Parts: sequence; C-alpha cells; structure tokens
Amino acid sequence: MKRLFLIIFATLSVLAATAADTPEKPWRYTDARQLRIVNKGFDNTERPYWRIPAYLKDSVRPDLWSRQMCSSGIAVRFATNSSRIGVRYTLLWNTHMIHMADTGLKGTDLYVWQGDSVWRHVNTNRPYVKDKETKLVESTYVSNLDTTRMTEYMVYLPLYDGIEQLEIKVDSTASLTSGAETLIDSRTKIVAYGTSILQGGCASRSGMAATNIISRDLNCEVVNLGFSGEGKMDSCMARAMAKIADADLFLIDPVPNCTEMMCDTLTYGFIDILRTARPDVPIVMLEGPIYPYARQDAFFGKYLPKKNAAFRRNYERLKAENPRNLYYVDSVDLDGVEDDGTVDGIHLTDLGFKYYAEKLTPILRKILQK
Repeated sequence: MKRLFLIIFATLSVLAATAADTPEKPWRYTDARQLRIVNKGFDNTERPYWRIPAYLKDSVRPDLWSRQMCSSGIAVRFATNSSRIGVRYTLLWNTHMIHMADTGLKGTDLYVWQGDSVWRHVNTNRPYVKDKETKLVESTYVSNLDTTRMTEYMVYLPLYDGIEQLEIKVDSTASLTSGAETLIDSRTKIVAYGTSILQGGCASRSGMAATNIISRDLNCEVVNLGFSGEGKMDSCMARAMAKIADADLFLIDPVPNCTEMMCDTLTYGFIDILRTARPDVPIVMLEGPIYPYARQDAFFGKYLPKKNAAFRRNYERLKAENPRNLYYVDSVDLDGVEDDGTVDGIHLTDLGFKYYAEKLTPILRKILQK
C-alpha cells in the first residue's frame, strides 16, 4: 500500500512539474473598438464608452454627466474560433455599492449565439482589481472551446462603472471578426430613457439589465439612456435623443425620478420635443411602478398613483392632439405578480428585470412589427 502511494505521489509530482514547466499559450488582445460596438446612441461622446454627446457637458447637471459615464447597455459583438475567450479592461472608478453585486456594477458578461436561435449566457467575470491605481481587470470567461468553427459572441459592459479601455482576448492564432451584422441588427434601434432602474440597478450581472434582455429578444439595438437619480425629463436630453437619426422607437420611463409636480409640468414638453422633431417615430410612455412597500405604506400607496395619474394626463392631452405613434403602458405586474422582483423595494433583481422585459417585449414587437 505504501509502495502504491509512493508511485501515485511520484506520478502526480511529475505531472505537476510538467504543467508548471509548460508555458501558457499566448493571447492576442484586440481593442473592442476594432470589432463592433452595439447599443450606443451617439458617436460624438467624450470617451468611447460614455453615453451622451460631449456638447451636453455644460447643459446637464453634474450628477447626470457623471451617470452617463457608466457604460450600461453597451456591448461588443464579435466572432471567433478561439479555444479561449477573455477580457481585459480598465475601470473608471472601481465603484462598490451595498445593494448591488460587483459582477453587475463593474463586471462583464459573455453570451454565445447558439444553433437554437437564442443568445445564451456563458460566464461572468469577477471584477477583481489587483492594482487600485490602474483599476485594471483581466479575466478568462471560458477555455477548451471547439476551435474548428467560427462562433458568434457578445460581451456586455458594466452597468454602474465606466470603462476607459476594453480589449477582447483570444488565442494568438485564432480568427477574430466583428461578427454577423444580422445578429443584434442595427437596422432596428430602440432608444430607452429613464432612471436607475432602466440603467440596470440592481442586476446581478450586466446581461440581465432590461434593455439588454429586450435587445436579445427582439434582435435589435437598444440604447440605454437610464441615469441613476437623473431621469428627470430634461429638455436638452429630449433634443439630443431626437437627433439619433436611426431611432425606430423611443421608450420613456422617467416617473420614478420625478415628483408629482414634475410629472405634471415636464411630461408634455419632453414628449412634444420628440414628436415635433421625429413625428414618424413611435413613442412608448411607461408609467412608474408601484413599489412593493407602497402596498403597505399609506403615504406612498397614495402618492405613487398620483405621479402616474399626472403622467397619464399628459399622455391623454398629447394623444388628443395627435393620436399617431403614441402609446401608454401601465405598470401592472411590471416587477412580477409576487412583489418578489426587487432588491430594496425599488431596484430590480434579475427576476424583476425578466418580468419588466416580458411585459414590454410583446408590446414593442407589435409596434416595430418584428
């Protein structure tokens, strides 16, 4: 028995030494901008993965400008036959919040397009920052892949942190292209405007933000203009959105960040800017959710419906003036029938985002005739 143990130990020692002596296959790093960036509304941003035009810097509140630095919704499309796929990127802040997982805040998601015509989640990197100075993150999503076939992939960027630089890494000898243009088809583009919920708070990983789910389900680009605490129907934002020439639909979801008075006084002007500039583009107005705690809290149980009522009055006024291309969606079951779809009574879990997307996707599909 002792002799058998010594033989096994010696064999394992040789294997370990051999593995240690075997150099890792070299990687090739490719700047994501050389591939295909999807779900980005504006080209004239100050940094590659920021979300609103540089010219708005002096027109918006500092907090809104800061929130637009988050890369929420933006993704990288590519195809490769590499046996391994990974990512290397530099964070803007290396942020952390007590009610949202780091994997959603500052991690990235890898999805693969499979033969059954769906995007499937492969893996999420754990955004460990070794050096707080550089804020560099490097991870491998998956190894030991079939290297004989070109396969379509997509990487979603962080929801609540910014990206300074991002590279996709594959085997040094592998092919790497921008992928099929028909997958996440840029010929259809939804521009979604809203609050922290729309931005993706508090998805456990970036691919579970509602705009990303809708994008996969409808095979189109969905521009995420959700800004935590800052979805306040600023007229300059409406004017900027109206300039997105290839927008096919505007989804407007601002009520959670607005008071009853703001819903009453700002809604008409915000929507009217879009309708005047882009009369042929459908607009979907989504009312605010009735948070689970509001069903028990006497004040919010009355106040949240008042905000929605003010929002709807403006919709009815706009609809009476011109019934074309204007739609209203109520918030019934928006976060699920069990009231189990939130982290903190407001922001959504992955389950809540699934419900949100499942409510909206059939409506958007019908309007877009997809």
